[in-house]
Amino acid sequence: MIVVIAEKPSVARDIARVLKCKEKGEAYYFNDKYTVSWALGHLVALCEPQEIDEKYKRWRKEDLPIIPEKIPTKVIPKTRKQYNVLKKLLSDANTSSVICATDAGREGELIFRLIYEKTGCKKPVDRLWISSMTDTALKEGFAALTPSSKYDNLYKSARLRAQADWLVGMNATRAFTLRYGVLLSLGRVQTPTLSILVKRKEEIANFVKEEYYTVQVDYGDFTGTWFDIDSEDDRVSQRIKDQATAKAIVKKVSGKEAETISLTKENKRELPPLLYDLTSLQRDANKMLGFTAKKTLSLAQSLYESKKYITYPRTDSKYLSDDMLPVVNKTIDALPKEYSTLVKGLNMQSGSVKKDKRVFDASKVTDHHAIIPTNTSAKLDKLSPDEAALFDIIIRRFLAVFYPPYEYESVKAILHCEGENFKSIGKNIINLGWKATNKNPSKETVLPELSKGDKRKIISSRSKREEAKPPQNHTDASLLAGMENAGKIIEDEALREQMKGSGIGTPATRAAIIERLIQVKYVKRQGKFLLATDKGERIIKAAPEAITSPEMTGRWEKALSEIAEGKQDGKRFWQGIQNLTNYLIDYTNKDAPQLEFEREVKGKSSKTKKTNAVEGVMCPVCASQMQENSKAFYCDRWKDGCRFTLWKNCLQNAGGPLLNKKIITMLFKEGQVVGSTGTIKINEKEITFTKKGEEKPAVSISMLYQRKG
Repeated sequence: MIVVIAEKPSVARDIARVLKCKEKGEAYYFNDKYTVSWALGHLVALCEPQEIDEKYKRWRKEDLPIIPEKIPTKVIPKTRKQYNVLKKLLSDANTSSVICATDAGREGELIFRLIYEKTGCKKPVDRLWISSMTDTALKEGFAALTPSSKYDNLYKSARLRAQADWLVGMNATRAFTLRYGVLLSLGRVQTPTLSILVKRKEEIANFVKEEYYTVQVDYGDFTGTWFDIDSEDDRVSQRIKDQATAKAIVKKVSGKEAETISLTKENKRELPPLLYDLTSLQRDANKMLGFTAKKTLSLAQSLYESKKYITYPRTDSKYLSDDMLPVVNKTIDALPKEYSTLVKGLNMQSGSVKKDKRVFDASKVTDHHAIIPTNTSAKLDKLSPDEAALFDIIIRRFLAVFYPPYEYESVKAILHCEGENFKSIGKNIINLGWKATNKNPSKETVLPELSKGDKRKIISSRSKREEAKPPQNHTDASLLAGMENAGKIIEDEALREQMKGSGIGTPATRAAIIERLIQVKYVKRQGKFLLATDKGERIIKAAPEAITSPEMTGRWEKALSEIAEGKQDGKRFWQGIQNLTNYLIDYTNKDAPQLEFEREVKGKSSKTKKTNAVEGVMCPVCASQMQENSKAFYCDRWKDGCRFTLWKNCLQNAGGPLLNKKIITMLFKEGQVVGSTGTIKINEKEITFTKKGEEKPAVSISMLYQRKG
């Protein structure tokens, strides 16, 4: 009997069907040759310190650092029943060998090996390694099993990663909690991720507001923007420091004739993007569909596992192996009819796409190739709207890589009028190429035919007050980019590929890291943005660079990748992790700064909202102290019947700002606040918001009955 262990029950059912295991036992399927069972994710985990030695049950400074010679494992109590099923099957005298069929990646390898070792099994193991859950892929996988020993380095990397996270996270959490008297969670991966968000928050807070003016002229069939022809910095060449100068230029050129003094034309091309790995898919899904990283991973896993419409999603490769050309052609033929128009646009010869090195490159395929559709005939009406939306962008990217480059003529015209210069930039599309696969193609500015010396009358001109914008708060997409590149936001796709393997976390774990930071209240979501909380900021101020540095964590991840590839034996990595642990304990004892953390009240629901008095701001209805919670500003006497509540988001639907303590304080003290979006005013009867450039208020809020956000 051969025992096959899958990672989840749903996968076990698919394998059982392919292997024709029609009989059902207690948490397994079987026939006369195979028994197919499953884990439930992790059934075995590393022991907690108090399970190694009871003295660690009490957190004490003098016990740190805790560095066991070996970190033992335990059966997770919640899933012990399923572990016992597997132990019984593996120990059965009739079992001759085992097939590891957990997810083909680092975490799947760890799940199986920990179970195998804990049960004490010594029977030979083969590995099923597949990138698709279709019946064809499963049959091919079982026909090409490899000895489990081929993946020993992958397991070593996975085990070291788990042990490193345990050692650093557990010791740092205990040390900083004891130092500051409040439960503080730190980790080898989560803390440097948090530092990226804290750094961005500081950049925004320290941003110096700068006003400037621009001047735009209208020639009738195109426009131009004033610029300083002698400026070497394109970014600031269009900025005029004062309003008077801008207005003088407007007055000087209005109704006058401008002459074309320079005309530059250059043919350019943009190659198609690379195929998706998980991180780039999560980034695009966040930007295009508004999905969080966690949601994208969940949907992709469903499309892979349940629907069998895409290949293995937890991959960090954007390439296909050299032998996959026939698979690609079959997949194109099997795409839903809704994409037939895009398929017709492919440059195919004799029924095949071209074998391009930017797509097919075995040297750049890691454990799994890029995410592409499978050749299963997909029924789009069987998908949820979110699944269909994600599947759509995967299909469009899959087709885009086989389209020709996007080609265009870049046109730059400079027109001169009354001593002033105006620049116009446009694109004349030569070949839409791969951009034809975009669902919502961007509109390009097209300039009319111009020649040097041509003259155009300036029909109108206007000046506009602008503000230099601070950096934007991170979204899932931009934070994932920072994690992928160890804190560096790199937009160039080729350069990002060179950084591969030296990021924070792995494609499969990054979504969970973000959610963990939110769970421990170091980060909060505000619309599409991720913001570090005050508690998150204090953690980064309290911790040393050794654990907050994204670059250092990137080096650890690079080492783990090299261990998985057999380029390192792991000893140097493990010694480095122990050195880091010792340093963190020494730091908390000697060098940690004096900081205060808010004490959390035990026994209260985690949903209890923190409240704070807004100093110097009194209720306009009853003159009592105003308070603030996460959603609103409200009167301290709400229990006594004062109904005044001002919701923080009450102006956003009208294009206004999210209210904060600074705005409220200024509004109640000065009667109005003028900002970039408009003006907020308060009087005895109401609070109003008027958009910039408009006369009538866009929203009016009663002072007495503002009850709902």
